[in-house]
Amino acid sequence: MSALLDVQDLHAYYGKSHILHGVNFHINAGEIVSLLGRNGVGRSTTIKAIMGDVPPVGVVRFAGRDIAGMKPHQIARLGLGYVPENRDVFPSLTVRQNLLLGQKSARQAGRWSMQDMFRIFPRLEERADTPAGVMSGGEQQMLTICRTLMGDPDLVMIDEPTEGLAPMMVELVGNLLAEIASRGVAILLVEQKLTIALKISHRLYVMGHGRIVFEGSVADFNANASVRQEWLEV
Repeated sequence: MSALLDVQDLHAYYGKSHILHGVNFHINAGEIVSLLGRNGVGRSTTIKAIMGDVPPVGVVRFAGRDIAGMKPHQIARLGLGYVPENRDVFPSLTVRQNLLLGQKSARQAGRWSMQDMFRIFPRLEERADTPAGVMSGGEQQMLTICRTLMGDPDLVMIDEPTEGLAPMMVELVGNLLAEIASRGVAILLVEQKLTIALKISHRLYVMGHGRIVFEGSVADFNANASVRQEWLEV
């Protein structure tokens, strides 16, 4: 069975700066994969290149289709969701309007409904008619993830979802990721907090200097202290 997402020899540049140096990895349908590494090693650039926000050089296949060079909105319509690190809500629109903007089609029932979002995170329902711009950072993060889910993706790439959040909100985000996985949606998680990554992931990749330097299961990672020491610990 072919992978849902297959990335081969991926390079990316910011101007003349060569950021990704031949990244290779894959994600299978329904799989949760975490991409770990220190800040600045290319994790966010990797998912931006997959999504078309940064021009990719190499092979990027999603659901058997070559998506390298496609526009982000075209890629999203194929079923690849992206939650950026900067909590990109529409600040002047209400919570409800933000969710509706993410909806794939009013005529097409997906895996997720607005009521699902309100059940998973009741605070969204409480603030349904509130402009998203006045919400806390944690609430905006939950809204951004939920808005992406409204598009019914088969794979969602999530960049640092718990960055700067209070412990209670981190737990809510972790619960939401588990709920996403329980519905058969694959996840590519870029995350600094090892606790969440080790708890929910099927496999892990570690990046260093724009390359993949480790691939394996959580058990493989836990058994390899040198990887953590060389590529993750400060």
